[in-house]
Amino acid sequence: MSSRENKVRIAEVALRGVVFGFGLVSALLIATDSQVRTIFSVEKKARFTDMKALMFLVVANGLAVAYSLIQGFRCIINMVKGGLLLSKPLAWAIFSCDQIMAYVTVAAVAAAAQTAVLGDLGQRQLQWMKICNLYGKFCNKVGEGIVLAFLVSLSMQCLSCISAFKLFRLYTNINK
Repeated sequence: MSSRENKVRIAEVALRGVVFGFGLVSALLIATDSQVRTIFSVEKKARFTDMKALMFLVVANGLAVAYSLIQGFRCIINMVKGGLLLSKPLAWAIFSCDQIMAYVTVAAVAAAAQTAVLGDLGQRQLQWMKICNLYGKFCNKVGEGIVLAFLVSLSMQCLSCISAFKLFRLYTNINK
C-alpha cells in the first residue's frame, strides 16, 4: 500500500468522525432547543418543529451521522485487515451514497440558513417580524447548530471527493 493511499484512508476516517461528531451535536442542539416567551399574557414556545427547514436539518444530520458511523466502521475494518477496495460495484455504491449525503446536507444547511436569516432580519415587504428579537436564546442555539451542520456539509463534500478518487483509481492505474 502506498503512502498516498494510507493518507487517503486516514483522511476518510477522520472526516467520517467529524461528520459523526459535529452532525450529532448539531442535531441535538437544534432538536433540544426551545424557548418560552409570554406575549400579552399568552405563553408562546419556540421549537425546532415550528420551522420545517430546521426539521429537515435535524433529519439530514441524523442521516449523515448514521451513514458516517456505518462507513467509518467499514473504513476502520479495511484499515485493520489491510484490504483495498477492489470491487467496482461497491465503490460505485459508496461514491453514490457519499454524493447523495453531500447534496442532502448542502440543501438542509441552505434551507436552515435562509430560515435563520429571515428570523434574524425579518422581511419588511411581507410584514414578517424579526423573531430573533423575541427568542434570542433559541436563535443563538439554532445558529450554533447551523454552523456545525455547515462543517458537516463541507466534510461530506470532501468525502465525496475521496470516494470519487477511490472509485476512479480502479479504472486507471495512477501510480505508474
